[in-house]
Amino acid sequence: MPTAIKIENLSKQYRLGVIGTGTLSHDLNRWWAMNVLRREDPYLKIGETNDRATKGNSEYVWALKDINMEIEQGDVVGIIGKNGAGKSTLLKILSKVTRPTTGTIKYRGRIASLLEVGTGFHSEMTGRENIYMNGAIMGMTRTEITRKLDEIVDFSGCERYLDTPVKRYSSGMTVRLGFAIAAHLDPEILVVDEVLAVGDAEFQKKAIGKMQDVSRGEGRTVLFVSHNMASIRQLCKHGLLLENGMTKYWGDVEDVVNKYVVIHKSNITEDLSSWRKREGDGRVRFQKVYVTDVEGKPLETILTGTDVVFNFEVYSEETSEVDLGFSFFTTDDVMISNLYSGFQHITFKINEGTHTISCVVRDFAFSSPELLVRGVINADKQLSDWPSCHLARLKIQQGNFYNSGVLSPKSNMFLFKGEWSIK
Repeated sequence: MPTAIKIENLSKQYRLGVIGTGTLSHDLNRWWAMNVLRREDPYLKIGETNDRATKGNSEYVWALKDINMEIEQGDVVGIIGKNGAGKSTLLKILSKVTRPTTGTIKYRGRIASLLEVGTGFHSEMTGRENIYMNGAIMGMTRTEITRKLDEIVDFSGCERYLDTPVKRYSSGMTVRLGFAIAAHLDPEILVVDEVLAVGDAEFQKKAIGKMQDVSRGEGRTVLFVSHNMASIRQLCKHGLLLENGMTKYWGDVEDVVNKYVVIHKSNITEDLSSWRKREGDGRVRFQKVYVTDVEGKPLETILTGTDVVFNFEVYSEETSEVDLGFSFFTTDDVMISNLYSGFQHITFKINEGTHTISCVVRDFAFSSPELLVRGVINADKQLSDWPSCHLARLKIQQGNFYNSGVLSPKSNMFLFKGEWSIK
């Protein structure tokens, strides 16, 4: 497939707090060095990693630094990373909203962008007028836009408000119309930022389906920024993980998402004694979590179909009546099941000190390669400890779940046995 986008040594630097260099003499010095002496911008030699959570010594930061990649025509690329990683800056450069400080971008075809709510809209103009204006900006004729108009309006679901000024639209309606315009005016490259999260569930499903059609059926290229890992996995072929403005990983989307989950779930730990972000009165709290087999041997990997013991080491400040629950989550943070002693009217009377509460899960029935565990403790029917972190990460391998010698299928997340008969 031909290359749709080629990015070489792309960097973007910002100066914090002010616009320009701050003084006329510095501006002249900068202009002289760059335009007369043909040297590198002297103010680009200073710059720190763009870590928004820490205070640096320099007033210059690199929002992006040395990004290199090639994207083939028809590819769908998911761009992920925590807030401030440089995702939106990259899309703004691709969309020509801002210029790169260094480096080049080469692309083939027209780019349509949806970067934030109301992108490219004039609030005083009606929805219909904004459709024609956006099409004209993309270089389309009025006849071409008219041919697409009914399709755009139908997809957006905003027909009743089509001749109403956009300033009267809700944020969801604005996003619906904006995405419909961007997706239907035949761009060769479609760039979509986090805005789809503003729409309702029905529209998000519809938009993802449209992006799949655009890429697979029509061979157009899509760049998609989202914090929803399930959507990234469903839609994208390749992924780019950005961290502090730099490429952390680039490659197959499954590999990139898994690496992102590992890196940014640094609170996944077995030792919880020092973890501060937790709700509850703290009278009884988690200290440590570990997984063993029924004989007490620690498990690094769980085989489906085997008996697994979840051990929760807790510390109590006083005598309490305790019940405990824990939940299983996918790496996309989707809860798929939970266990709670209270469901079985089971409580534990514990005194001051450290105790280990254990739960045996028979015939472990989850087949997902990795699962995350969260937990909660109630003491005397009051919330006592609910850590914001995951308590443990489970690595799972296919085992003899059916007791037939056949390994459990990888494609299933949850397994169950049936009783078969014929008459």
